[in-house]
Amino acid sequence: MFASLLFCLAPGTPALAQSQTAPLAAAVASAPAVFRPEATPIGEKACLGCHSQENLHYSDTLHAKAFRSNPRNERERLVCEACHGPGSLHAKDTQNKDLIIGFTKGWDTPVARQNESCLGCHKGGNRLHWPGSVHAGNQLGCADCHNPMQKVSTNSLLARNTINEVCSRCHQQQRAEFNKRSHMPLPEGKVSCVDCHNPHGSTTRPLLKADSTNNVCFSCHAEKRGPMLWEHAPVRESCTNCHSPHGSNHDKLLVASRPQLCQQCHSPSVGHPNNFFRANQTAGAGQLPGGATSQRMVGRSCQNCHVQIHGSNHPAGARFQR
Repeated sequence: MFASLLFCLAPGTPALAQSQTAPLAAAVASAPAVFRPEATPIGEKACLGCHSQENLHYSDTLHAKAFRSNPRNERERLVCEACHGPGSLHAKDTQNKDLIIGFTKGWDTPVARQNESCLGCHKGGNRLHWPGSVHAGNQLGCADCHNPMQKVSTNSLLARNTINEVCSRCHQQQRAEFNKRSHMPLPEGKVSCVDCHNPHGSTTRPLLKADSTNNVCFSCHAEKRGPMLWEHAPVRESCTNCHSPHGSNHDKLLVASRPQLCQQCHSPSVGHPNNFFRANQTAGAGQLPGGATSQRMVGRSCQNCHVQIHGSNHPAGARFQR
């Protein structure tokens, strides 16, 4: 089979055969530089002669349907060789891993070479900032998150069933935070990691989908955006000053419980209701003989009075009380 296919590409072929292989040669010439220039296409049938098992999974993918049924250009008409590169040299020496691009860990193709093959088609758009991103800098390959050879997910050809499962394989700390008492509704399926982050790169180090943390939060919490007549400086600076974006064991994703969170900036002042004055006004007072937990401790929160803590538009709201 290989001999007959290679014969069609040899010099001296009839004019009809040459006219059929000319577009393939043009496709190879315009392919990414990672493809070996001395190799030539041998056709999908030659690949399937050895890789029939892979084809059983690949046939159901979006790539297979697009390349086989509605290719946009000559490169996509190559099907297997559109991504793996021309296979003539690989067919002659299948053990030499340098003759073809492999997207598995065992094949040892350099990550940069793998990614360049993918970016030959998937360049620009939300991948505009991929070069220089945290993921690219950590040598993350497209195939670490995507599986173009098997339909595992409903969209995006992911390596796991959902985007969240793909991200949590590396981001174990964030996965644990989503299991805390107060968390973003990601485990419930109401949001996903890509609602806030662009895994393919952005202008920010955390790969946010906006230029700042606040702009990401404001996309859902528009009522906190302002501008406000009376602004709370920590709120204006960053939402993460007070909130943990993934999850917390404190109410409302807070990084600490109230009033301790507020007292990190606002040290207690004499006569202010947030002070403890006697030993029987603490949380442990109820454990003393004849003691009871003070009402000053129950429901003790700065927001009992300062209800508009994110900012106020009321003329008398300088202390965020209205």
